[in-house]
Amino acid sequence: MNKQAFMRLSNPKFVVLFLLAWLSLLLSANHTLDELLNYSVFTLLGTLGAIFANSTGAGGGVVFIPMFTQLGFTEQQSVATSFAIQCFGMSAGGVTWWHHYQTEKTDLRLWQGFKRIICVTTISAVIALNLVFFYQVNSPAALHISFSYFSLLLGFCIILTIYLLQGQRERSQLYFVDYIAMVLIGLFGGAITGWLSVGVGELLVIYLLLRHFDMSMAVAAAVIVSAISVWAALLHVNQEVYWQVVLFAGPGAVLGGLFAKTVVTHLSAVKLKLFFAGWLLLSGAVGLA
Repeated sequence: MNKQAFMRLSNPKFVVLFLLAWLSLLLSANHTLDELLNYSVFTLLGTLGAIFANSTGAGGGVVFIPMFTQLGFTEQQSVATSFAIQCFGMSAGGVTWWHHYQTEKTDLRLWQGFKRIICVTTISAVIALNLVFFYQVNSPAALHISFSYFSLLLGFCIILTIYLLQGQRERSQLYFVDYIAMVLIGLFGGAITGWLSVGVGELLVIYLLLRHFDMSMAVAAAVIVSAISVWAALLHVNQEVYWQVVLFAGPGAVLGGLFAKTVVTHLSAVKLKLFFAGWLLLSGAVGLA
């Protein structure tokens, strides 16, 4: 198996081996059949969350946080468990998108700023995340309130990008203002991610779309930035993780992350953004209600 085939995690051989390893882990765990069945719903949750996250650039927390809140998790458990699941799904999606870039997009003009976008935003986000956790900077409001308003604001912003920016020519050149914006997005989005387990990926996608960058490139960059950010955050919150949930949702998220790119390549940019915006508006409205 050559290097490119190894990086293509959606290779059927890898998927089968992964499923067998996961099944072996479940069978060796100290769980009764009833417990396994009760937790199995989280596998579906992890898969759907990762498909959504890795096909839009949003963190999987936009799916996980509302569900965990309804299940009665504490705020710390909700955020920490969301980080842990995203470490599975966003990592799988990030590797898949990176392989897509290396094999198909390296010479494409519209993707020429891809690596610089990732580096600048990621460094800023990781700095902000570590500052939030080190100095224990708390969210300005309760988790479900902050998350709901954040979701509603993002949903409306995405709809505006659909109807205000139609017909605009895609661009590829990064300017000085873009670097400044990416640093600010990393710092501000990193702090929000530390509070809500989502933030930096969503803000980066919206900015790149507003600046008329390629849709697929924007999603790929946001996924990779989010993947690195959630790993940086998990180091600070691992003691709050509900690992029984992660045991089921994490591997499901890996599968979702592997096949999310297929969703992007088969949906138009407008349909993808409308789907994303619709979910954000719904989850935000339900949270406030």
